[in-house]
Amino acid sequence: MRTFAYLTATLLACVLVVSNAFADEQVRTETVSFHDLNVNTPAGVAALFRRIHFAAERVCSPPAWTGWPEKVRAAACARGAEAEAIEKLNLPLLTEHYRMKTSGHSERLAANR
Repeated sequence: MRTFAYLTATLLACVLVVSNAFADEQVRTETVSFHDLNVNTPAGVAALFRRIHFAAERVCSPPAWTGWPEKVRAAACARGAEAEAIEKLNLPLLTEHYRMKTSGHSERLAANR
């Protein structure tokens, strides 16, 4: 039983933020660890949200030399990657925090409805 609990905790200790919005169709990923956070508290949820947010921006960031259209696509990519990661986690407090941060404009997010 302890092994199952450990495996479950390990699986829940990271979330994968994924992007494939690049012209070369290369999928970029980043693992976001949160085993050190208490996601049952507002502070822990806020910290996890920040980690997911910045990871989504990193995996979706276009090369520095790109123009405005690519930057717009990168921002949309980051919003989608963020929503997908939060949906996969399915943590009610995180979902609520996400909806508050995005002013409720999160149609893609189906978790905890």
